[in-house]
Amino acid sequence: MSLDSDSSSQGGDRRSFRQITRDRLLFEMLRSTRKDSKSAWKVLIMDKFTVKIMSYSCKMADITEEGVSLVEDLYKRRQPLPSLDAIYFIQPTKENVVMFLSDMSGRSPLYKKAYVFFSSPIQKDLVAQIKRDSSILPRIGALSEMNLEYFPIDSQGFITDHERALEELFCESAEGFNKYNACLNAMATRISTVFASMREFPRVHYRIAKTIDASTMTTLRDMVPTKIAAGVWNYLSKYKTSIPEFPQTETCELLIVDRSVDQIAPIIHEWTYDAMCHDLLCMDGNKYVHEVSSKNGSASEKKEVLLEDHDPVWLELRHSHIADASERLHDKMTHFVSKNKAAQLQQARAGGELSTRDLQKMVQALPQYTDQIDKLSLHVEIAGKLNVIIREQCLRDVGQLEQDLVFGDAGTKELINFFRTQLGVSRENKLRLLMIYAAINPEKFESDKGTKMMQLAGLSADDMIAVNNMRCLCTDTKKSSGGGFTLKFDVQKKKHAHRKERTTEQSAWALSRFYPVLEELIEQLSKGELPKDEYNCMNDPSPSFHVVPTTTSTSARTSPAHSMRSRRTGGSWARPRGSDDGYSSDSVLKHASSDFQKHGQRIFVFVIGGATRSEVTCCTQAFIEAEA
Repeated sequence: MSLDSDSSSQGGDRRSFRQITRDRLLFEMLRSTRKDSKSAWKVLIMDKFTVKIMSYSCKMADITEEGVSLVEDLYKRRQPLPSLDAIYFIQPTKENVVMFLSDMSGRSPLYKKAYVFFSSPIQKDLVAQIKRDSSILPRIGALSEMNLEYFPIDSQGFITDHERALEELFCESAEGFNKYNACLNAMATRISTVFASMREFPRVHYRIAKTIDASTMTTLRDMVPTKIAAGVWNYLSKYKTSIPEFPQTETCELLIVDRSVDQIAPIIHEWTYDAMCHDLLCMDGNKYVHEVSSKNGSASEKKEVLLEDHDPVWLELRHSHIADASERLHDKMTHFVSKNKAAQLQQARAGGELSTRDLQKMVQALPQYTDQIDKLSLHVEIAGKLNVIIREQCLRDVGQLEQDLVFGDAGTKELINFFRTQLGVSRENKLRLLMIYAAINPEKFESDKGTKMMQLAGLSADDMIAVNNMRCLCTDTKKSSGGGFTLKFDVQKKKHAHRKERTTEQSAWALSRFYPVLEELIEQLSKGELPKDEYNCMNDPSPSFHVVPTTTSTSARTSPAHSMRSRRTGGSWARPRGSDDGYSSDSVLKHASSDFQKHGQRIFVFVIGGATRSEVTCCTQAFIEAEA
């Protein structure tokens, strides 16, 4: 299937990551085989990597609906089905090609005909190897490059599935590992397939390597963003001539940074509902397990739910401050009761003001409203559990010190006093505090001071490895260029701050002063004001390219008429959500949508080593404000 008719060199495809990926897999790949195939049902064969790609976007029912009766593993022994055609969705590796040739060559192939789709560009020598087998060619119905090797995690985000990227690219001995180049090449390939699928041609911005002086050799880990940007640009240049309808001029912006751009964001506690769920609850990815009453009411049973885009309440609350989310959930429950006569009657019997938990139990007792209350009761339970953990682990005190350290309102004295007096704080939270302190004051760990701090906090030598590893990401202060995004900001001498205080902001909620560096980078990129001594661009824009986008999407959508600093004010966390029926869960269904039917140019941001939830939130809040 061709992509949207609205797709053009000026806009690209306006659907979400998941929508585009799903449609390409089901329609452009599976459905396209129907034209020439005489087989009503087919076998789908994938390797471990492509199975994962498929599972991120499609369900088994979707695949079956497109005429697939059986899904097989390329590397497992399979029963011959000579009357059926096969669809191969595999990576273009030598091993995979050998397995494919083994299946389809000779007098007795496993399948009648093969439609082969490679997840990324295949090398010419592998194509030649396929063509050399004369028995294979008549049995091939298609040989195509899908250029689809990313994993959509939600409507606006994707990953390349490199969980060990920091270790492979940034460790001290990265120069000695063969994994370094392999990881770089795979990451660049997978990033570029995003733009092949989205039909977008970006300007590729990247954070340049810094050196202390001309005599200092630049290390391979300093060159990571540069190398990935070059790899992405190489693939994009090929796409212009190999992919039909691929834009010939720039349509969007891509910013590539590594984790050293902000060492604090992955460590500091984030106070959004989404971040708290993944930080404090025992979740497996987006899967949350909770206990519910059985249908016969005799005992409870465990139930698995996915906190994803299909949940309208999750969509509405995920980027809200935990305090705001709790308040709004209580308001939703109260609103539901106020509109339900049976619930009002029970409330009158109970008498007095009821808690959110009481309201939840009351409404759950009304079987006719089960579907509606299920949308809320789950999140009422989660929010309640989070608040209990916050109290038990003294996270408000921990979070306050974290932010005071970042903004220069606390230092060594306050940290030492905290370790001496707050004996109930967990080892993990002490480790977080010490890692933040090390990122801000790396020089304090050059002697035995670090060891003394470790002993005071009651941490082990293994814990200190994590603290010392911060140096692998920290930019040397001598490299600082005076721009806004070095390790140390040029602020008042008396205040040793890692972030500039935003005097124009007044947060509506406590512990929301912290903001990721990425937030300002997005704002600067949207205005064409990235510091030129810190960021380069692989390609100069065409004359028709507008530097300042009207809106952006996928990782962020920004509005050039507003500053992200003022936009973030108590703002996104306390702004009233008007709807026809107040805070009812049904109103969420009316307004929450993952379908991006927007216009304008996009900003894509890729963080080598993984983006934090606070960084995802700042991108999403930019999108919300642009649409407000």
